[in-house]
Amino acid sequence: MATHLCLLGDATSPHVQRWAREMLQRGYRVSLITARPASIDGVTVRAIRPVHRSLDWLLRVRETRRHVAELAPDLLHAHYVTSYGYLAARCGKHPLVMTAWGSDLLVTPGKSAWMRWLTGWILRQADLITGDSASLMSAVADFRPPGAAEEIHWGVELQRFHPVPWSHKQGSQLVSLRAWEPNYNIDTIIEAFALLQARLPGADLRLHLLGGGSLEGALRSQVHTAQLDNKVQFHGRLDDAGMTRVLGESKISVSVPSSDATSVAMLESMACGLAVVASELQANRHWIDAEWLVAAGDATALAARLEALIANDAIAEQAGLQNAARIAQDGDRAVQMNRMHALYQQLLRTP
Repeated sequence: MATHLCLLGDATSPHVQRWAREMLQRGYRVSLITARPASIDGVTVRAIRPVHRSLDWLLRVRETRRHVAELAPDLLHAHYVTSYGYLAARCGKHPLVMTAWGSDLLVTPGKSAWMRWLTGWILRQADLITGDSASLMSAVADFRPPGAAEEIHWGVELQRFHPVPWSHKQGSQLVSLRAWEPNYNIDTIIEAFALLQARLPGADLRLHLLGGGSLEGALRSQVHTAQLDNKVQFHGRLDDAGMTRVLGESKISVSVPSSDATSVAMLESMACGLAVVASELQANRHWIDAEWLVAAGDATALAARLEALIANDAIAEQAGLQNAARIAQDGDRAVQMNRMHALYQQLLRTP
């Protein structure tokens, strides 16, 4: 009989969907408990009531426990420590795996002494904690949980995300794959793009914004005020096919969050052979050359880095080739998910 893996996470998240599909491919029976339901082929999805505020997570324990009891999985795996991880910890089910996503360990525990205590309590209930960067693993270690900890990143599906010949790309098209939320500084990207347009009035520039989010109205207003409506395209959330189409047309990817672990969007951009300019974070320093890192929120510095790439197409192309080679060597999703499968099996064998 197939091992039954029960995930807790946001069913609308492409990362959760990919994780579920990867484990289906490895022979698991997969179910998912979520406050944001979506259909995933082959996965049994159980919905809890929507969450509108942080306090609501404390009020979703009973229904989560009921779903876990009815599903009776062999393994429980929560994605995002300070939300679904809390619900999983309250279920008392083992083996219990938790995956930190970034802000849940890098930002949330610093908001109050209560949140730091609660985060530590949640982590102490886990048999295995994973995260996708050294910064997350360091944050885990600060809480000294008794369970094992492993750095596992999401990886890239290399059969889908791969380079398009540079000669096929028209003009200088830039892309951001990050959500339109405060942490990701999309307003800084737009401001930097406006500076670029002013400095290079004759250049064929275009900015593609993927991701979607709560700041859409403010960002559209910013673009309109800067008179960039014909230069900036708001795509919103795209599926993998849509993402690869835009990445195939683009030369430069921009990712400048204030806080982040290893960004899947950045790895996918690298796999597609784009030059990448990113914020100067520990997780990004592991993947991106220092000359292409900038302080988050610094539109002037970001514009300067982008101008250096646009002004010298050969440098941009070479940076893209180096990025693609790095992901081919270290970023294969199949390798990472095989490691996760082995860890699952090890947990199941451990009393």
